[in-house]
Amino acid sequence: MPFIETGIKDLKIFEPQVWGDERGYFFESFNSQTFEQAGIDAQFVQDNQARSTYGVLRGLHYQTGEYAQAKLVRVLEGTVLDVVVDLRPESPTYGKHVGVELSAENKRQLFVPRGFAHGYVVLSPTAEFFYKCDNFYHKASEGGLIYNDPQLKIDWKIDLAAAQLSDKDKELPTFGNHIPVR
Repeated sequence: MPFIETGIKDLKIFEPQVWGDERGYFFESFNSQTFEQAGIDAQFVQDNQARSTYGVLRGLHYQTGEYAQAKLVRVLEGTVLDVVVDLRPESPTYGKHVGVELSAENKRQLFVPRGFAHGYVVLSPTAEFFYKCDNFYHKASEGGLIYNDPQLKIDWKIDLAAAQLSDKDKELPTFGNHIPVR
């Protein structure tokens, strides 16, 4: 199977098989049968794309309740460090995080189940980030965690003094004060 386990239940790295020759390359970026065989039964309903420059840090975001979202994230251009935090209270890895380098070159994707906070930082001069969601965005159900939470101790692989953040992301609560994802 083209999936790599991360050590956190249901959080998986998808590494597609790439066929290349002198003309370029081809790969299936998503095939519902492949994902279902790996135990992933997400029915994606929305695609999102963002372009950012070096040091842009987006996150850590999530949605709560009936508007929680699973995501399949990947990079079309450049390189990012993608980070997720397990917010499922019943999980043995509650409060743990995983960081995965995703790039246009390695073509890896990360499947992020519902119940996780998600964010990324751009490590290349520019990056084009793309993700599928299994639920629609609902502003009233959004939540987040501050990127530099002292309890989480996330290594974003950049000097955080140079991080570019939205005003909203600068004001997010700490892990100990976040909105439950139930």
